[in-house]
Amino acid sequence: MSKKVLILSSSPRKGGNSDLLCDELMRGAKESGNDVEKIFIAQKKINYCMGCGVCNSTSKCVQHDDMAEILDKMVSADAIVLATPIYFYSMDGQLKTLIDRTVPRYTEIRNKDFYYIMTAADTNKDMLKRTVEAIRGFTEDCLSGAKEKGIIYGTGAWGKGEIKNTPQFLGAYEMGKNI
Repeated sequence: MSKKVLILSSSPRKGGNSDLLCDELMRGAKESGNDVEKIFIAQKKINYCMGCGVCNSTSKCVQHDDMAEILDKMVSADAIVLATPIYFYSMDGQLKTLIDRTVPRYTEIRNKDFYYIMTAADTNKDMLKRTVEAIRGFTEDCLSGAKEKGIIYGTGAWGKGEIKNTPQFLGAYEMGKNI
């Protein structure tokens, strides 16, 4: 059965290591017949949440930026991929800002399959546990019916493109094939 897959690449570098893993996952998912869209978050205008609370009663944000369109896509997707480089033991600011801005409609992002992609220069996967827990705080604790389906730990890749020389590169493709 074909799925609607949304990939949210939060790398600030087009063609950066986490973004390259997104492309490989996308290639595998498309080859399996899925409808796949990748959003490169750095090219979108997403303001910080102002904490005004208006969306709590209106389900709409008072800010006019690209987040409303992204939320529509998150709500309609069957599977969502959250991808981030690791900065100081956590997700980057782009992904955190996007997560914060889901407040107007997060209750509509339900019954989704989730896949995570994380990259770091360090080879110790244990350092990524904090990031996984932060992402799970969003998906498992806030989104009804969220199912974690897979994680790619792209460790040992510092320079742009180094991830291509790791087993995780093929792993991203295979994960995409199995969505």
